[in-house]
Amino acid sequence: MATKAKAGPGKAQKKGRSSGRTTTPGASVQSNRYTAPIPKNAKTSPRWMGIVIIGLFVLGVLVVILNYAGALPGGVNNLWLVAAIAAIFAGLILATRYH
Repeated sequence: MATKAKAGPGKAQKKGRSSGRTTTPGASVQSNRYTAPIPKNAKTSPRWMGIVIIGLFVLGVLVVILNYAGALPGGVNNLWLVAAIAAIFAGLILATRYH
């Protein structure tokens, strides 16, 4: 059986099995900080928000594809690409606020 060196400053312990615990099994560690619970109505977003996010992403990608295919009015135009990027960006902003 391996012997352990004394623990202390500058004293290394021999490699081997350790219990892995730093606290006693029955002890509970409590913080002195108080964290207020999040109100129930602040946790969930309305159902329409997820639908709008997906819709803006799909609309942006669809406009990019249709622009390069020349299927939009006015032919291939950079303004359609700006509108597509704006739709994707708006969907991204909404997605960051979704709960």
